[in-house]
Amino acid sequence: MNVQPLIFFSKGTKGTIYDFNGGKMLSKRIFEMGLNKGQEIEIIKNDVGPLVIGLQSSRIAIGRGMAYKIMFNPN
Repeated sequence: MNVQPLIFFSKGTKGTIYDFNGGKMLSKRIFEMGLNKGQEIEIIKNDVGPLVIGLQSSRIAIGRGMAYKIMFNPN
């Protein structure tokens, strides 16, 4: 298993959300964005500025600080 923060993976990487490294408020905010542990996502953009992920037919922009706290397991 190669679980690392989401920020370390490049465009086109697919995998699942493994865990969240943050407090109660961070977990709540991530949940409100529609992200859950075990959810399949794809990294659409990870260069300058926010990281963009795709899930189902949606795109979500995530700040780099928050992306560092989302643990990701690539396929």
